[in-house]
Amino acid sequence: MAQQIHVEKAALTRAALVEVPLATLAEGAVRLQIESFSVTANNVTYAVVGDGFKYWDFFPAPEGMGIVPMWGHARVIESRCPEIAVGERVYGYLPMASHLDVIPGKVTAGGFVDTTDYRQPMSPVYNSYTRLAADPEHDPAREAERMIFGPLFRTGFLIEYFLRGADWFGAQQLVVTSASSKTAMGLASVARQTSPGVKRIGLTSKGNVAFVEASGLYDVVYAYDDLASVPVAPSVSVDFAGNAELLARIHHHFGDALAQSVLVGATHIEARSVFGANAPLPGPKPQLFFAPDHAVAFFKAHGPVEGGKLVAAAWHEFLKAAEGTITIERHAGLAAARDVFTTMVAGQIDPAKGIVIEP
Repeated sequence: MAQQIHVEKAALTRAALVEVPLATLAEGAVRLQIESFSVTANNVTYAVVGDGFKYWDFFPAPEGMGIVPMWGHARVIESRCPEIAVGERVYGYLPMASHLDVIPGKVTAGGFVDTTDYRQPMSPVYNSYTRLAADPEHDPAREAERMIFGPLFRTGFLIEYFLRGADWFGAQQLVVTSASSKTAMGLASVARQTSPGVKRIGLTSKGNVAFVEASGLYDVVYAYDDLASVPVAPSVSVDFAGNAELLARIHHHFGDALAQSVLVGATHIEARSVFGANAPLPGPKPQLFFAPDHAVAFFKAHGPVEGGKLVAAAWHEFLKAAEGTITIERHAGLAAARDVFTTMVAGQIDPAKGIVIEP
């Protein structure tokens, strides 16, 4: 039997641990036993926008229920694919569950794509798995950090790549909401590495100011209540909070000095709207940043090998910067995953903790 966490789509704080039978493995398929995954605010965002962005479609569940996608590690325990051996370990997009069957295609030394039919309408970024034996980002001693920060860091990397490619829209400073979030920290780290001339300004809740300042990733940090104190200069804002009221305050504060407004996630679940884009705002119209599309363009431009090296180099620099910023907590069993996820949905997220689940 396999275990899965089924979440009520209409009430994300309600979730159940269920057992499901393991079917006979299909020809060409591989069975993965999930070893570990992290639970972060990113996974909450997957659930919040699950229908609109098809996040619920990756791993089927009964009507009205959904399985939240996670990033993590898994081991091959059964294989009917001659190119993939039992015992091999992979990293990629996994369900909040104990097992996953995939049908590997486009197999290379570095990875493969799951060609299972129901996953094909979604972005190929989420259907790709890396084989850890030949993965430039893999460090056996930092697997927890990779699960906690890796997907979020990559989004931050792609945002910086997009902004730098547009010459930062002529801006002198980068204003980031939810500055304590892992994606924001990844963006700030890459901007510090590759665009040091752009001032990095972090906005966060009053209680998180000390944590964000201690990261050293921002030039200056302000509490949301102190937004009026942020200097008005040509700026790009990147909003990870998804808080419509905060986004409006940013637009009104900067006005015509706001060169670009980028919307990425929804960490403030209690104040979410459709990414805060419901009302007309002064300045530029907020633009939704969908990381998978940018990832496809990035790897098309640089190729999988060279693109992978660029990401890996920035990732290892980020790991140095992030050293000591979080305390890793490990929890055994999927019941713990359910409890952690529903707690996060309720808005109780401690940025100083990184949660790893070992099913």
